[in-house]
Amino acid sequence: MRWIDISIGKHELKLYDGKRLIKKYPIAVGKMVTATPVGTYKIINKQLNPGGPFGAFWMGLSKPHYGIHGTNNPSSIGKNVSHGCIRMHNKDVLELSSLVSIGTTVKIHR
Repeated sequence: MRWIDISIGKHELKLYDGKRLIKKYPIAVGKMVTATPVGTYKIINKQLNPGGPFGAFWMGLSKPHYGIHGTNNPSSIGKNVSHGCIRMHNKDVLELSSLVSIGTTVKIHR
């Protein structure tokens, strides 16, 4: 069973299959006033080319208004800059979206 582990402090998203690490990606997370929410969520929708600042792909989380998405500002990766969403390089979010399905668990921690 695949699942996603997100470390806010390390700016890192890891994809696991059970206990086996499949892939690691650098990410950007929320800034202090709009922090990325800690907790366990599920991917509830996926959209290619959502438009605006969301880059090449959007994966919505079960926490309303939050998601994992691409970016039109690649220099922001590795920083605390978003409104709470998890930002990835466009090539990375496209790859990740092909490896996970709707219903995948996403665990977010500090």
